[in-house]
Amino acid sequence: MLGKLLAEAIGTFWLVLGGCGSAVLAAAYPELGIGFLGVSLAFGLSVLSMAVAIGHISGCHLNPAVTAGLAASGRFPVGDVFKYWAAQVAGGAVGAGVLWVIASGGKTGFDAAASGFASNGYGEHSPGGYALAACLIVEVVLTAVFLFVIHGATDRRNATAIAPIAIGLCLTLIHLVSIPVTNTSVNPARSTATAIFQGGWALQQLWLFWAAPIVGGILGGLLYRNVADNAD
Repeated sequence: MLGKLLAEAIGTFWLVLGGCGSAVLAAAYPELGIGFLGVSLAFGLSVLSMAVAIGHISGCHLNPAVTAGLAASGRFPVGDVFKYWAAQVAGGAVGAGVLWVIASGGKTGFDAAASGFASNGYGEHSPGGYALAACLIVEVVLTAVFLFVIHGATDRRNATAIAPIAIGLCLTLIHLVSIPVTNTSVNPARSTATAIFQGGWALQQLWLFWAAPIVGGILGGLLYRNVADNAD
């Protein structure tokens, strides 16, 4: 178990540093900013690369919602859920800490609280000003779809080597849809990591980015199990 937990912590560290790092450091870089597309690809590539690196060790969840969805479908032991969550949150927090140190070393002054630090939000803290209900729906639905894809891509009856690509591209597409809405969470560990350093409204709104992805993850896992069980 220790090796699995370390793998989850390292993988989530990379997800936060790579994905959120692209948003904080490169998204709006003068003249060469990578924009929404670049940030979306960064999140997808971080998952794809870690899926290959640690998928055979821990399953490469990197996300409490993924762990919850896999447990709901019977693919992961319920007794190990909170251990995985702890490792994911810890790894994500370290990734955000490293990102904060890097961002603070730039030529201009950096303020995580003022910049938002790639945190997730709703209402006035939604990039596009989307209301709570819209943000709740998008997080639940997109997390459910993400878990449905993860289950299908990793189903033993599928046995395809391109599973990491399918999962990574799914996460990329999710970000392309929802960055304007919530800045895209679908991952409570990622949301917690940045909220810790934003320190204000992000912590106050963090409840949504635990509740909605967990509910969506469970729904996606149960939906896939129902579809798969009735396909034989």
